[in-house]
Amino acid sequence: MNYSDIVAGRRDDRKFKVTIRSKENHTPETIKELIKAKINPTEMKVGISTFKALKDGRILIEAGSKEEIERISTNITEKCGREFEAKVQELRNPRLVIYNIPEDITLENATKTIHEQNSELQLEESDISAKFIYRTKRNTRNLVVEVKSNARKQILNTRLKMGWVICKADDYIHVNRCFKCSRYNHRLAECRGEETCPLCTGRHKIRECTSSQNEYKCINCMTYNKYNSSKTICTNHSSLDKNCPSLQAILLKYKRNTDY
Repeated sequence: MNYSDIVAGRRDDRKFKVTIRSKENHTPETIKELIKAKINPTEMKVGISTFKALKDGRILIEAGSKEEIERISTNITEKCGREFEAKVQELRNPRLVIYNIPEDITLENATKTIHEQNSELQLEESDISAKFIYRTKRNTRNLVVEVKSNARKQILNTRLKMGWVICKADDYIHVNRCFKCSRYNHRLAECRGEETCPLCTGRHKIRECTSSQNEYKCINCMTYNKYNSSKTICTNHSSLDKNCPSLQAILLKYKRNTDY
């Protein structure tokens, strides 16, 4: 499923992916034909949901489970290893935010603290990696950690003991939104776009906006509609709206590529 499908509200189950690259500069169509000639999904008892060429010349195969995609990759390597290189796409580790950590917790001691004070979780230090600490407007400190899938489930089902404090944890998913052009996936310092108000899409800063709420427009959803006229989405909201279809599509895509 591509980005436009997600924005338009069409959702499917998570897909597991393997990409096939030719070692001999075969065309995508030739790669597909050779794979079909040597690999039999029925014999492997796997379901193929996607079998297509990518823009860079590789072939993408998707299946519904990790076991199926690994079986496909193994078979391609065994039967076509001289011609092709198969690479299973690894899902990223999830990130958690641990709220209101004590002042004496640092990136250097956070993992050890969690491991030693929460022995009932039976976590290994290697299950957790402290990434960064940020301070909120209320002057509290939150810790973002990267964890393995099993560690995430255990941590979310309890409260962590850290020093003399009991801390709550939650999933951490952050989407960059530019404060200049109001679009996603880049920061102000990287922006090459025009000044765009996040409330009304006017060419002014948000503090200069005089639009009422019923005049709000989302530049991201308007851009989507520009290129997808047959399946338009609602644009009557600001780009700051947490329910924005474009934002929700980015969040869903992130989750599909994370090992939850």
